[in-house]
Amino acid sequence: MPRRYAVAGTGSRAQSYIRAILQEHPEEAELVALLDPNPGRLAFHQTKLTELGGPDLPQYGADDLERMVKEQSVDRVVVTSPDYTHAAVVSRLLRAGADVIVEKPLTIDADGTRQIVDAMNESGKSVVVTFNYRYSPRNSALRQVIRDGEIGQVTSIEFQWVLDTRHGADYFRRWHREKKNSGGLLIHKASHHFDLVNWWIASQPTRVFASGGLAFYGSGNAAARGLGERPARGTIDGSANDPWLLDLRTDDTNRQLYYEAEKYDGYLRDQDVFAPGITIEDNMSVIAEYANGARLSYSLNAHSPWEGYRVSVNGTLGRAELEVVERAAVVDDQIDPSYPSDRVIAGDVRSNGERLVLQKHWATAVEVEIPRGEGGHGGGDKLLYDDLFVGAGNDPLGRAADVHDGVRAVAVGIAANQSLATGQPVVVADLQLGGWTA
Repeated sequence: MPRRYAVAGTGSRAQSYIRAILQEHPEEAELVALLDPNPGRLAFHQTKLTELGGPDLPQYGADDLERMVKEQSVDRVVVTSPDYTHAAVVSRLLRAGADVIVEKPLTIDADGTRQIVDAMNESGKSVVVTFNYRYSPRNSALRQVIRDGEIGQVTSIEFQWVLDTRHGADYFRRWHREKKNSGGLLIHKASHHFDLVNWWIASQPTRVFASGGLAFYGSGNAAARGLGERPARGTIDGSANDPWLLDLRTDDTNRQLYYEAEKYDGYLRDQDVFAPGITIEDNMSVIAEYANGARLSYSLNAHSPWEGYRVSVNGTLGRAELEVVERAAVVDDQIDPSYPSDRVIAGDVRSNGERLVLQKHWATAVEVEIPRGEGGHGGGDKLLYDDLFVGAGNDPLGRAADVHDGVRAVAVGIAANQSLATGQPVVVADLQLGGWTA
């Protein structure tokens, strides 16, 4: 019999899970309920379910977690609610008797990690954290190079990630723009990246120092650059000629899922990126030390003209370098939010693509082949959903992530936020994170 699933949190991230259950894994999974405090978003997803040939599902509000699990005999819940809700939602579901799949990040602070791990231990139920970047073939290929000992013992990692002015700017329009909601990009976004490092080098962080600030977005920076008076939002007050503004009416999903659902909870998805009230950083640098002696130098910029990342892993036998261009430029005709790896923009010297290079000491560099798959993230999304709904099986790369991986991933960001506040390095063990072992 297929496991009985519910989805808690019906924003845009819920769509891919619902589709995977209905279309790709109907033999292993049955979707039996939806939960969200906003009836407009619930109605949107029920309409999509109907279009996919799915059933009319029972719908529950935020206070009905336990009742939903009991009434629908739910085995497992996919949690795609905002980050600041994860600790309470996940722990309540565990105690109600359901296993949990939770979108990264696991939670946004140390208290949240303790709350979730305590509930898991008391209930005997399980938590899986979805880190889809592990499944991307390029990242798996780098893991394989390191695991095979090609560069010897890892000594240091240099990691640069840039978000462009379409993707990066979007975090400053939504609930993410307040650190109390998201933990800032060092947790919401960078937990992906720190998880990759933890996984690549098979170690965990021990000490963290961070520096960062709001250098581009926000009202203060707009005033300093003489941008003039700005509209509060893009949909009603905005201009079609302003690339920083988002009009929710121009996209059917945004219109139905957010603009038409505002009347229920007042949530604005299209705030101006130069409006007051932004409390997260847009430029961040982190130095982290690891239990195996390796050191990480990491940077994140959220207003780049292109999007992608560069990572170099140094070892006692050589060096591996991975460069990924997910979007070479933000241009008017590129309205697709996905990142096609084969896109070439006429006249642009930077093209979308990826390359993994291995160079050993006393030898010339060689390119390591990156296998390609079908679907999102180079085929990685399909592999992730197979692991979630079928089972991980025998994976020598160990891509499936549990609650302890989730804690290790947010550990760097939690420590980095404390370092930003104090100006001092932070010992991770001193944070007393749930389930943490030195």
